[in-house]
Amino acid sequence: MLWLALTLLAFGVGVLAQSRAKTPLTNPTLVATLLVAGALLVLAVPYAHYAQAVQPLTSLLAPAVVALAAPLYRHRALLRRQWRALGLGGALGTGLAVAADAGLAHLLNLAPEAQRALLTAPATSPVALQLAPLTHAPPALAATLAVLSGLVGALVLPSVLTRLGVGHPLARGVGLGSVAHGIGTARAREEHAQSGAAASVGMGLAALLVTGLVGLLTRLGG
Repeated sequence: MLWLALTLLAFGVGVLAQSRAKTPLTNPTLVATLLVAGALLVLAVPYAHYAQAVQPLTSLLAPAVVALAAPLYRHRALLRRQWRALGLGGALGTGLAVAADAGLAHLLNLAPEAQRALLTAPATSPVALQLAPLTHAPPALAATLAVLSGLVGALVLPSVLTRLGVGHPLARGVGLGSVAHGIGTARAREEHAQSGAAASVGMGLAALLVTGLVGLLTRLGG
């Protein structure tokens, strides 16, 4: 219960920091991650012990992702009209994310386990966990890299899109969702309701495309 309470408290600190300082660096997930990781390092607590302690919180991950379908329903008419643009944007965003992760793994000459875990990083962490047995990647590492990729995408991508002149809510949303999945979707909802709905589409497409890619590679490999 101690680590569960500490995790919730750390996230609460992040929410408070974000409400007082409007900057991407006060993203609640980022703040909570840094605080909890720091506590684990200082106290030399194994990750396996922490993961077991916060299992009740982890079990809410999948329902939370499913709940992101609510904006899809509310904006279904608009999304139906723009399905071609959303589909193309989601596919391109996911393709760029997969290519960037593959290039990063090659550039840094990462261990095979890390390379396999990075393969599913563009998908949301519950999907990455489910795909880990197929990629033979450590589940904890696959989930961690998925969260980290979402954090980096949510921190960096909004300003990049702004500098590129991308201002339409649907375009920004599908980009954030396909590259930064759940965390990006939460960030998109802060910008605009339509951005949040488009981000849900992007996140769903990313999960489907990454799952299809892993399935194809698994079939080709054996």
